[in-house]
Formats: sequence, structure tokens, C-alpha cells
Amino acid sequence: MWLRVAALVMRNLYLYRRSATRIMGVVFWPVMSLLVWGFMTDYLQQVALPKTVLFLLGAIILWDVFFRAQQAITLSISEELWVKNIINLFVTPVRIHELVLATCLIGLIRALATTFLLSLLAWALYSFNLLSVGPALLPFYLNLMIFGWSMGLVTMALVLRYGNAAQSLIWGVPFLIQPLSAVFYPVETLPRWLQGVSRILPLTHVFEGLRAALATGRVEPGTLGAATLLNLFYLLLGGLIFWLMLGKVRRDGLLTRTNME
Repeated sequence: MWLRVAALVMRNLYLYRRSATRIMGVVFWPVMSLLVWGFMTDYLQQVALPKTVLFLLGAIILWDVFFRAQQAITLSISEELWVKNIINLFVTPVRIHELVLATCLIGLIRALATTFLLSLLAWALYSFNLLSVGPALLPFYLNLMIFGWSMGLVTMALVLRYGNAAQSLIWGVPFLIQPLSAVFYPVETLPRWLQGVSRILPLTHVFEGLRAALATGRVEPGTLGAATLLNLFYLLLGGLIFWLMLGKVRRDGLLTRTNME
């Protein structure tokens, strides 16, 4: 099993050597986002707004962790559809769980590379140290990865089922839930009727915990506990949806269609 997973991971990593667009996805766009928001944060500090605007830098870096994890699954399998290689992939000895595991590992590698780069830039340009979050940084990071994988499985299930009509969800789903996830502002900022919706998302608890850690140096155990329990539920749900949808796609012969609609 692990040899097949490693082969899939290496296959995807080799694609980055000669693909400027893939490298841009890992380096260019995250760096541009950090620079724009970072200089905005710098300006807000200069006009004497509260120091809490530094929360933006931490939120930008950690939001990218979720985004890279979700994109790793959706784009890795979507590219197989785009180059019409999906049938070849499914006739190999590779099993579905091995393919999913490999794409999750690719997401982890991409997220770690981007986080390292953004953390260095944030420290060099804005004197922001991501490690100031403390020991809670690791469970925050893992929770963001897991939720990204969960959303990636759901998104990919819809793409497999509905084809080109659903491919906009690859990029749309993360930004659809971003306003509800308290990424850049406390959950209390939302209308009261939306706060309940926000609290069923693991991202909300992660970013609320991030702000608490930066402000006080400690994190309430309940925050991490809520994020972890919600993530276990969403991961199981995402895996179930992906498995059921893939089974339907196979039974209906949709994988053999040259152009999915």
C-alpha cells in the first residue's frame, strides 16, 4: 500500500518541476495575499488602530493551510479528468483510499511549504512571529488540514458526479464558507442568526482560538476540543459522500464519458 501511495505522491511532486502554474499556486498567490494584507496591517498600525490588527497576519497564513489542503484533493483528481487519464488511474492496482491518502499528503506538503515561506516573510517584513501562538499552533494546523481534506472530498464528489458544471466549486467552496468562519473578525461580528451557523464550522473555533492565543498567550481547551470533534464528524461525512458518489459514478459509467457535463 505505502509503495503505491509514495508513487502517487512522487508522481504529483514531479509535475511541479516544470510547471510554472503549479508553483504559482504554492508560492506566488499566497505571497501576494500576504504582501497586500501585510502592508495594510502596517498602515493600520501607523494610524494608531489597536494592535489586534496583527491577527490578520496569522489568519492569512493559517487560512492558506485550509485552502491548500482542500485544493490538493480537488485539483489532483480534477487534473486526471482534464487530461482524460482518470480511467487509466482506476484500472491500476491503486485503491481509492490510497489515492485519497496520497492527495492528502500532497496537500500537507504544499501547505507546509507555503506556511514556511509566508512565516519567514511575515517575520522579515512585519516582525510577526507565527510561533508566538504557542503550543496550540500544531493542533490548530492539524484541524485546518483535516477540514480542508473533508471539504476537498465533498467538492471532488460533486465534480465527479456533475462534471464541468460543478468545477467552479473547486475554487468557490472555500470562499463560500470564509465569511462564516470568523477568519478575520470575531464571530460576534456576525448577525446573531448567523453565529449559530458559524459555530458548527471547525474553522470558526480555530480562528477564535488563534486570536485568543495571540492576545493572551493561552487557548481554552474547549476551543480545540470543539474544532477536533467537529472535524472528526466532517471527515467521516466527507469520506462517506465521496465513497457513495464515486460508487454511483462507476455504476452509471460516467467515468467513461469523454466530456463530463
